[in-house]
Amino acid sequence: MSEHAHTERGRTVWALVITSVAGFMAALDNLVVTTALPSIRQDLGGALGDLEWTVSAYTLTFAVLLMFGAALGDRFGRRRLFLAGLAVFTGASALAAMAPGIDSLIAARAVQGVGAAVMMPLTLTLLTAAVPAAKRGMAYGIWGAVNGLAVASGPLIGGSLTQHVSWHWIFWLNVPLGVALLPLARLRLDESHGTGAPLDVPGTLLASGGLFGIVYGLVRGPSDGWTSALVLTGLFAGTALLTGFVHYSTRAKNPMLPMRLFRSRAFSGINAASMLMFLGMFGSIFLLSQYMQGVLGYSPTEAGLRMLPWTGMPMLVAPVAGILSDRIGGRPVVAAGLFFQAAGLAHLAWVATADASYGVQLPGLILSGIGMALFFAPASNLVMSSVRPAEQGIASGANNALREVGGALGVAIMSSIFSAQGGYESAQAFVDGLRPSLVTGAAVVALAGVAALFIPARRRAARVAGPADQPAPALETAAR
Repeated sequence: MSEHAHTERGRTVWALVITSVAGFMAALDNLVVTTALPSIRQDLGGALGDLEWTVSAYTLTFAVLLMFGAALGDRFGRRRLFLAGLAVFTGASALAAMAPGIDSLIAARAVQGVGAAVMMPLTLTLLTAAVPAAKRGMAYGIWGAVNGLAVASGPLIGGSLTQHVSWHWIFWLNVPLGVALLPLARLRLDESHGTGAPLDVPGTLLASGGLFGIVYGLVRGPSDGWTSALVLTGLFAGTALLTGFVHYSTRAKNPMLPMRLFRSRAFSGINAASMLMFLGMFGSIFLLSQYMQGVLGYSPTEAGLRMLPWTGMPMLVAPVAGILSDRIGGRPVVAAGLFFQAAGLAHLAWVATADASYGVQLPGLILSGIGMALFFAPASNLVMSSVRPAEQGIASGANNALREVGGALGVAIMSSIFSAQGGYESAQAFVDGLRPSLVTGAAVVALAGVAALFIPARRRAARVAGPADQPAPALETAAR
């Protein structure tokens, strides 16, 4: 192996390790707190609404600022802003671990979300810049597998640390990882920039305000009621602001998110599929983790171990799926994964009872795990190859923002269905609410599979519409 090839390989490996671990940290903190809420309440006090805000504060700032974080990276340097986001996230994690009261914990969680919003979209952009085009499928597969594992294993990790150590270690876990990554990222990642256009201040305010209103309404709706004045105000004002953002972005000279990107079937299709996938998956995991503990009687650790056929499968399948997407294109792999995921959720809904054995649940868990792995691997490739290199930062930010909105929407919708059809009064009441919720999740993920089928096939000349209708970087891979 030549010295140049050896250097390139080392650069690729370091970029993959750094971005995957950083993505894992940001994705993990979406759901890691859920199983620790009773212990947090015992130590810090607070009403039920305060406890919910320990989850919602992170989700809210994370989702709202994702596109802004990507835009900052494009303008001022992606590695520089990645380091800044990582430092903020790591420091806020330490503050959360040392929080003396519930209010300070909520504040620290909100700051965590700010750091994650800057850091997360740039992980994918930095990885793309470091990996040769021919190997990106495998790299995205590993990156996607790690991120998928973080989302799905959040309740397990949070529950295990709370049960065997302390809830504080949910947050302390991030600190040594962040401290180790900061010098590595500074030394091993190359700097890159976007188009160099000035920051789009009006677009940033419209997009951030719109996302804030909608995500706030979604996360507060199940607990405050969908007719609550604040919830309705958030939803309607957020929708109005996002409508204004779209209208403004079609006319602005240098918009934060060029609306012409959505003329690409590849970009529109994978973003629709991503949002629907997270809607179905987040809501399902949120309820299934409670089902295994509250109904079937497993401890948090036992429940997490029994979820491993689902949560651990991406680590085995996703790298292979990434290689497969390089060979046959991403569309069939993504679509197959979504239909596998839908079948797994439908099976879990069918066999859910108050005393279901683990054996009858296992096929659904395996199908869901395979499906999640097949989706995460090529989805990132589809996003990044559907736009020009200079626009990959904002494309990653937009895709991550839509995923987060989908996740918040999934928890809100499925919690509402669960409350309408069942409840926490008894094991049977929980099952009565769980089954229609999982059916809804399965239907939404199947719809995501249909959306994926609208992505252009490989080797079809996918073009990104622009002023001169310039083609995307590689016509053969633009539709992968």
